[in-house]
Amino acid sequence: MAVNPDPPEKMKFQLTLRRRGISDLSVLRAMEEVPREDFVEPSDRDDAYRDSALGIACGQTISQPFVVAYMTEQLQLRKDHRVLEIGTGSGYQAAILSRLCRLVLTIERYRTLADSARKRLEKLGYYNVEVLLGDGFDVPTGAGDFDRIIVTAAMEQIPDKLMERLEPGGVLIAPVGPHHGTQTLVRVTRTETGFDRKDLVDVRFVPALSGIAREL
Repeated sequence: MAVNPDPPEKMKFQLTLRRRGISDLSVLRAMEEVPREDFVEPSDRDDAYRDSALGIACGQTISQPFVVAYMTEQLQLRKDHRVLEIGTGSGYQAAILSRLCRLVLTIERYRTLADSARKRLEKLGYYNVEVLLGDGFDVPTGAGDFDRIIVTAAMEQIPDKLMERLEPGGVLIAPVGPHHGTQTLVRVTRTETGFDRKDLVDVRFVPALSGIAREL
């Protein structure tokens, strides 16, 4: 059973998000309600609410709280939205999204991460999240289109076929740039005439790789 952090630590976590510019009250509420300590490695639970990325299984990471909150806020989610996440990891970002939209489909290429995230999300009661073992560069056609898409690993460029999965007026957020360096968080909006792209902030994410991982 996870041990809840002391109130001062949780309070500092919220204050840090507000101080760094997160102002959407629904996003702040979701960040407060989802127990981050249940999504990190047991050895890192004391540091769960520190504003930094932490390592998880398969050489992946759980993003720092500010980045999770910032990306979520930039999506401008509504309760009726259907959201696609590329890169489940521990399931933390999907859990945050689930508090703000109708349905989350999250795709993970590592079986170990997909299985553990699925169990964790079910245990915590996030029943509107579906975890799929698969290739984020090749989303199944039967999954349909989405109101929002969020990519939580670095893409050297956003595939056209991924942007085409956006509904009209839909928004995609992804870190774009070299795999081993600094990327730029990009916000793409599908319009009546095409796609509008806006560069947001510099970030660092683990690489997004195609295919399903052979091991792990």
